Amino acid sequence: MVAPQLPIRVMVVDDSAFMRYTVTRHLDADPDITVVGSARDGLEALAKIPALRPDVVTLDVEMPRLDGLATLKRIMAECPTPVVMLSSLTQRGARTTVQALMRGAVDFVAKPAVSGDTEAVMAELISKVKLAANVRHGARDSSPERPHTPPPVIEPVVAEASIVLDKPGPRPFHLGDPVLVIGASTGGPRALQRVLSDLPGDLPAAVVVVQHMPAGFTRSLAQRLNETCAISVQEAASGDRLACGLALLAPGDYHLRFEGRHQVVLDQGPRRHHVRPAVDITMESAARQHGAHVVGAVLTGMGSDGTAGCRAIKEAGGCVAAEAESTSVVFGMPRSVIEAGLADHVVPLDEMGALLTSLVTDGRSGV
Repeated sequence: MVAPQLPIRVMVVDDSAFMRYTVTRHLDADPDITVVGSARDGLEALAKIPALRPDVVTLDVEMPRLDGLATLKRIMAECPTPVVMLSSLTQRGARTTVQALMRGAVDFVAKPAVSGDTEAVMAELISKVKLAANVRHGARDSSPERPHTPPPVIEPVVAEASIVLDKPGPRPFHLGDPVLVIGASTGGPRALQRVLSDLPGDLPAAVVVVQHMPAGFTRSLAQRLNETCAISVQEAASGDRLACGLALLAPGDYHLRFEGRHQVVLDQGPRRHHVRPAVDITMESAARQHGAHVVGAVLTGMGSDGTAGCRAIKEAGGCVAAEAESTSVVFGMPRSVIEAGLADHVVPLDEMGALLTSLVTDGRSGV
């Protein structure tokens, strides 16, 4: 990933004067960041962005005149800029945040519920602003002469996913059926929408998804994915049984493990890689229970979560796929898997769904 030019220029957009002051004060206190301007709503932000040319925009979800979602859509179309959303912890806020991530926001931070949480939330925002500054918006570079380590790409125009009304529905899972485990972090919701929507409704495999996301947001993500995918998608609960054509999404703040051969359990054991749920825990558990019938896929995200899990899958005789650098919003987790020599396949996002379908269809008796 190419380091951004410092200091990182940030624009703060929030209808609350107190939040604008709080966010600006904390961002400006970091030597690598400077706040170049602020706006009270989306219309004011859109008027200022062309002149201020920020590297990153922090964008409130709920605002008058033009809300965060509508503002994001216009930013992506008119002046593509990395955006970090600030969201309330309400059900409505969670739904809107998930839609924003689908439309191209790099990441989000949940606003502090109480004043005592402010310092931790602002530290998280600073970290995500720095990460977002590494993201380049623009068309995918298909040139064979591209640099070895280009900045990652987000397409500026985000198409609305169509609603899938006719689903075959989940079918019984039998011992020996494939198990597909997908892990993702930053940029994951949009990547998951692309990959899962490319899977057929009659997929002959059970699917488990681990997306780094805090509690309160994974249910909205599962609901959104279920609306736009031919397979069924739901937030996992302890005791849920595996089913072919069903994707279980690990809930925020819970690790997901496989128990026996047919069900999953949740726990709040120690964080791994500073996250819960962790991809490694789910993949390692899948490898222990389902051996060579497991296919692991690691999509965009920062860090190395998923590498140990992919190693366990490989050692058990399973297969591993990783997202290519050209489409990864953050080429951290896939890079770690690839550099560890664990990836059997490295493909861009638009080819991942077809690849995974082929792997679980052609290798039903053992991947």
